[in-house]
Amino acid sequence: MFPKILENANRAASMPVLNSTRRGFILGALATAAGLAVGFRVTGTALAQDAAQPHPFQPYILIAPDNSVTIYSSQFEMGQGAYFGIATLVNEELDAEWSSISVEGGFGNVAAFGNLAWGGAAQGTGGSTSMTSSWERYRKAGAAMRMMLVEAAAKEWSVPAAEVTAKAGRLTHASGKSASYGEMAEAAAKIAPPADVPLKPREAWTQIGNAGLKRYDSKMKTNGTAPFTIDVKLPNMATAVMIHPPKFGATVASFDGSKAKAVKGVVDVVQISRGIAIVAENMWAAIKGRELVTVTWNEEKAEQRSSAEILAAYEAQAKAAPIAVARNDGDAAAALGSAAKVIEATFTFPYLAHAALEPLNAVAQMKDGVVEIWAGHQMPDLYQFIASQIAGVTPDKVKLNVMRTGGGFGRRAVFDADVVAESVEVAKAIGWSRPVKVQWTRDNDMKGGRYRPAYVHAMKAGLDKDGNITAWQNHIVGQSIATGTIFEGMIVRNGIDFTSVEGAANLPYAIANLNVGLSTMQAGVPVLWWRAVGSTHTAYAVEAFLDEVAEAAGKDPVALRLELLKDHPRHVAALKLAAEKAGWDNAPAQGRFRGVAVAESFSTVVAQVVEVSIPSPGEIKVEKVVCAVDCGTVINPDQVKAQMEGGIGFGLSSILAEEITLDGGEVQQANYDSYTPLRIEQMPVVEVHIVPSEAAPTGAGEPGVPPLGPALANSVFQATGKRVRVLPFAKGLSV
Repeated sequence: MFPKILENANRAASMPVLNSTRRGFILGALATAAGLAVGFRVTGTALAQDAAQPHPFQPYILIAPDNSVTIYSSQFEMGQGAYFGIATLVNEELDAEWSSISVEGGFGNVAAFGNLAWGGAAQGTGGSTSMTSSWERYRKAGAAMRMMLVEAAAKEWSVPAAEVTAKAGRLTHASGKSASYGEMAEAAAKIAPPADVPLKPREAWTQIGNAGLKRYDSKMKTNGTAPFTIDVKLPNMATAVMIHPPKFGATVASFDGSKAKAVKGVVDVVQISRGIAIVAENMWAAIKGRELVTVTWNEEKAEQRSSAEILAAYEAQAKAAPIAVARNDGDAAAALGSAAKVIEATFTFPYLAHAALEPLNAVAQMKDGVVEIWAGHQMPDLYQFIASQIAGVTPDKVKLNVMRTGGGFGRRAVFDADVVAESVEVAKAIGWSRPVKVQWTRDNDMKGGRYRPAYVHAMKAGLDKDGNITAWQNHIVGQSIATGTIFEGMIVRNGIDFTSVEGAANLPYAIANLNVGLSTMQAGVPVLWWRAVGSTHTAYAVEAFLDEVAEAAGKDPVALRLELLKDHPRHVAALKLAAEKAGWDNAPAQGRFRGVAVAESFSTVVAQVVEVSIPSPGEIKVEKVVCAVDCGTVINPDQVKAQMEGGIGFGLSSILAEEITLDGGEVQQANYDSYTPLRIEQMPVVEVHIVPSEAAPTGAGEPGVPPLGPALANSVFQATGKRVRVLPFAKGLSV
């Protein structure tokens, strides 16, 4: 199906192609009723105009006569600051007033909005690639627009372009002539786009890397005016809540909604492919109606096992030979056989929910033959196509409103469009008679699947008589995220789903005999990427086990890592900075204990030192986390720090107590009382230090998560002498 999605998305693009630049981008400009629009696309991608399937080009930037600047983002905003980062890139070159800038989600033009970190073939946000993908093209868009505005002013004023200044949203000349960007937009639209778009040198930057620059959307976030899908209200809109199968893989055998229909405000009770929808005038009526619906489920193909049974099967497989080999350097088995000392450990990781603050939701309506959808469209091309198939229209007849969302962590990048598909199905089931908002309740969200997969790691290491590591084995057992999905052909190679082994198969440590095996198991539990994906378990297993090896070798954990990282200067720099700022070479205060870990994920290196205390037996208090990050050129320093802080809190939350468990195939957790994210009083003091870099930007949204768990585990060992190999800590400390 995915090739069709790309084909339709490409065909829908209709931007006129004008000039080629030396950087491999095509620049296009067009005059619109609203002003001047500018955008780029990557050369070599399809951008054919198709009169049979018209679709308005969504440009990167639009300047309107009222001087407002609208930036159309290829990346999805879920609180991580993608909109702010992209606006910074544009405004570094455009130099508009920040008060005039707004950002909206773009869609429907994969040629213009395709994620360049993914090869540009599809639009999507994930893998901490937003700034990597946006780094050059959005700066070029801003620079090109400024050049065209300057040229237009120069022509109108009959002065050399070199004498026109563009600053703070105004064009000025020494003669006293002046115009706002909006006033000059129409004239600028008639200027041929520049064939070459030079960018400011690093030393001239005023926005990129500016630690004092604050998010343009902070005010709307704090005063409650920032729009989210949960806030969408349309005339005559109905609200629907879902009844999903209690066991994954079950289907509706029969249902009775007659009692629910008697509830005041309930409009209808309908069956769709994913369960039963109760449609009502408001949320309360829908919930009350749901309580009265009876459903009989066909569970013949449902997952019936408990999570304990699933993990027991994984643990049994971990003792056998791996099904596939992800990395094999030297001869680890032989080196283990001749080692002076062999260390072994098995680590167990549970299913984890994303548990975002805003439960899943989407709004759909059909009007004048066009399906319009409001939702968190993390993969717009895919959702546009799936919605078109459900509605029976062509993709160009599906309009997406890309909404900000109250947290995502990977949950809104779903292969089957999930709640988006549900909203279209429900609206269709009631004959497109009115707009419908499908709003999942918290228990829908918690029990709805798409979890971080459960995993087991069986680890072995060999030491020679001098304490040097001679062998390393890691057998990873768990469920593949990509297998059986439209992404299988892109992610799975020779039986290896890279998301299962990332952080382990690309281990940076200099170990001559290294083997990483993978056994992909089958389970009926729907799984998905979760913030930092595979590195959430691989970094823990690797870094916690390496501490065990350091102890067995009688070596300092930081010194051992530095010794093994001699060929990886970025890792060394981050580790040294974190250790220095944490005072690693000095003993911690009385009653404090430290642990360290370093991990690379999404091309970003993060090292963390965690300091804990033990207020009472069995109680752990995380006092402080010192974090050092190398994410290349930093666009917004405060935002990078915020993402590290958020990642540390997110990681700590999952490590301490979070766990999805199944009993007889049914999920046991339903809300924040039984699935317990971090409470505010548990958040430690966090220090973030950024490694200076002039390299291109790498990820910041996820890489703060992976090192936290093992650094905490290593500090807890220093405090208690206990190795935590079963997660979460609430369970592992008692094992």
